[in-house]
Amino acid sequence: MFQSIELYWLRENEKARRCAEEAARFLEGRGVKVLLPGRAPESGSPDLMLSFGGDGTLLTAAGMAVQADIPLMGINLGTVGFLTEEEPERLSTVLEKILGGEYVIERRSLLETHLPERGFSAFSLNDVVVSRGGFARLIRINCTVNGEEYGLFTADGIIVATPTGSTGYSLSAGGPIVEPDTDCMIITPICAHSLQHRSSVISSRSEIRLQLLKDRPQSGVLQIDGQNRADLHAGEEIIVRGAAPKVKLLRIHPYRFFSLIRQKLNEWGTTA
Repeated sequence: MFQSIELYWLRENEKARRCAEEAARFLEGRGVKVLLPGRAPESGSPDLMLSFGGDGTLLTAAGMAVQADIPLMGINLGTVGFLTEEEPERLSTVLEKILGGEYVIERRSLLETHLPERGFSAFSLNDVVVSRGGFARLIRINCTVNGEEYGLFTADGIIVATPTGSTGYSLSAGGPIVEPDTDCMIITPICAHSLQHRSSVISSRSEIRLQLLKDRPQSGVLQIDGQNRADLHAGEEIIVRGAAPKVKLLRIHPYRFFSLIRQKLNEWGTTA
């Protein structure tokens, strides 16, 4: 049984706050220590993290869960909810199952991104994107895989996605749907002005290097799991690899991937 559970939500999301407070009352009534955002644990790390919001909230929480090496589960208060596990209407039932040990842990792959010039590194569960951001023109990006020339792209950008992230931005840009437990990475150009514009699926053990070319003035933005993390300059190199740590997602019922795809993408098409 989990002795200490951290609850996470975005501060501006009032609905998520109310749902999390309901969860806190339930858990404390069962003798569980509850850690709320902004409060340091009294000792050690929590045993589990629950996120309240959409997939974006869970992606932010995933970084903290990986650092603490604890499982993570999401309560969906967003629009699509590929990654979140349950709906708020079932909150008490879900919490009862968690405390009763009725769950499984599913491990998902991560990407590790480096900016060698800056000593910057970060993990991502969904994707890494090099985009033109506010730059008015298409950017020119050279891409290599394990030191071998992959392609030179004049494009809005390039996405490197995990299998988990294959149903996100990469899918919208024309990339394939990949089962989450597949051991791979996906490279997807964004609106490339080139005949070489198809996605490629490569080994997670590969090393991808992306570089904004210095042949003309240009700039770009590095986005990790949907968050802007760095402004990029011409000549700068980004290194992406499969990461050793995994995100541990807690599930209380079987994860039927293709059924979920059909359901969520139909919902997305009618609500977006």
